[in-house]
Amino acid sequence: MTDELTFEVDDRLRAAAEEWSEARLTDFETALETKVEQALLEIEHLVSDATDVSFEVEDATVRHRPSDGLAAFLADQSAATGLDESEILKLHVGLFARVFLEDDAKRPPNAPPTDDG
Repeated sequence: MTDELTFEVDDRLRAAAEEWSEARLTDFETALETKVEQALLEIEHLVSDATDVSFEVEDATVRHRPSDGLAAFLADQSAATGLDESEILKLHVGLFARVFLEDDAKRPPNAPPTDDG
């Protein structure tokens, strides 16, 4: 089984992290880690009932140590599609990137103005 999978943050995940950062007045790096964790937890929970994930985010690179159940799932999908397991995980993370984002998320009324308006 795969020990660690690595993929680059895509535009969808980056946009979700930026939205999370803006809505919660946090820095982008913290928001990105939060969005990665949320997506990985959703995937792991759906596939293997896991409630904990092991991952690292460095710059725009995500490293995840999948559970045995997720590793087997990704291996099966890889065999069926010919895509690399890391690419399949990246696609799944992209699908869950907007988890927990509110469609009407607005900055708090007392938030300081941003540089863009």
